[in-house]
Amino acid sequence: MTPNELKKALSTGLLSFPLTDFDKELRFEPKGYANRLEWLMPYGATVLFAAGGTGEFFSLEPQEYSQVIKTAAETCKGRVPIVGGAGGGTTLAIKYAQEAERNGAAGVLLLPHYLTEASQEGLLAHVEAVCRSVKIGVIVYNRGATRLTAETLAKLAERCPNLIGFKDGTGDIERVVSIRQKLGDRLVYIGGMPTHEVYANAYKALGVPTYSSAVFNFIPRTALEFYNAYWSGDQATVGRLINEFFLPYLAIRNKGEGYAVSIVKAGATIVGKTAGPVRPPISDLKPQEVEELAALIRKLGPQ
Repeated sequence: MTPNELKKALSTGLLSFPLTDFDKELRFEPKGYANRLEWLMPYGATVLFAAGGTGEFFSLEPQEYSQVIKTAAETCKGRVPIVGGAGGGTTLAIKYAQEAERNGAAGVLLLPHYLTEASQEGLLAHVEAVCRSVKIGVIVYNRGATRLTAETLAKLAERCPNLIGFKDGTGDIERVVSIRQKLGDRLVYIGGMPTHEVYANAYKALGVPTYSSAVFNFIPRTALEFYNAYWSGDQATVGRLINEFFLPYLAIRNKGEGYAVSIVKAGATIVGKTAGPVRPPISDLKPQEVEELAALIRKLGPQ
């Protein structure tokens, strides 16, 4: 898949990032992961992000990372494009990006470099180096310590033909508007706020129509029901699902740091599709919180 073909695939339909399966000893479990992808693919997500944030990229060591990407690419080959997460400092991010390409990923989601702040000059050099290290498409994730300006992105878009996408997880409306206005259709724009469904209408108005869904991991039917209603303008269904599920879900998620990942893994276990526990330093939901989530899921009916 060429970068432009991936860009087109990312421009419509629901996107998602599968959980990474761990066993009780917190080792990567490839068979369970492949089964997870086989379960999710028929629901119709247009692109899947392997080893992304919800896939606990930050906890994977390099050999595991390669296994995750290879398993995803081989399982989904010819059916759903796989984009591999990559992050960390420039040298490490390049190695992850090249491993994603080597193992069959159609693109790279460049995650934040993490702890230290960086100048726009430094971010430009970082993103450019990663783009130049691979031939596959690159989507930059604007979140955390990585906050690109419209001017920086314009320079990157000019220098890096395979930079195809911008994913925002900051909620900085002014910045998103300036980027969308300056770059137009040069990039594909993806919503990447935690539980983005509650932000979807606002981002659509900004020219960011597609988004990645975490809840697709455990309530795929409902995730698609919401997306289809949102895309078609059925605001009655959008409002109902926000009130009946997403706002109560957020109330549980907001009870703990790191729960944006933990609650998704708990949801998968509740519906009989466990991906195992989360890895430290993230912690699993408490038993009472799991029961609250289970009650919320039961109200949605079969998935």
